[in-house]
Amino acid sequence: MNTRKDQKRYTGIDKDLNGGMTDTGKIIRDAWVFGIIPETETCEGWLAAGIQSLWEKTSAEWEKYGFLVSNLPEDLRQRFYRIQFDAVKRAKAAGWDPEKEVDEDS
Repeated sequence: MNTRKDQKRYTGIDKDLNGGMTDTGKIIRDAWVFGIIPETETCEGWLAAGIQSLWEKTSAEWEKYGFLVSNLPEDLRQRFYRIQFDAVKRAKAAGWDPEKEVDEDS
């Protein structure tokens, strides 16, 4: 029987692969942008259902703006860029190489 205890839990954006540059990391960063969760929330220990719910909430917010950063109000756009800039900086410091990912996908 698969109980909650046995289910895989998320490691947390701060401990995620590639310095958090993953699909789950993007969901979390977007949730920070929209204030769905505080920027201090790493989602460590969350089950997949919690991440899925977070994705649904962030997707609903993005939909309001046509899924375009340029359509965000100025305060959200500035927050988006700050969060992304900080995330890229941390990921690169952790060894993430965006060029390598592009090469591997080609």
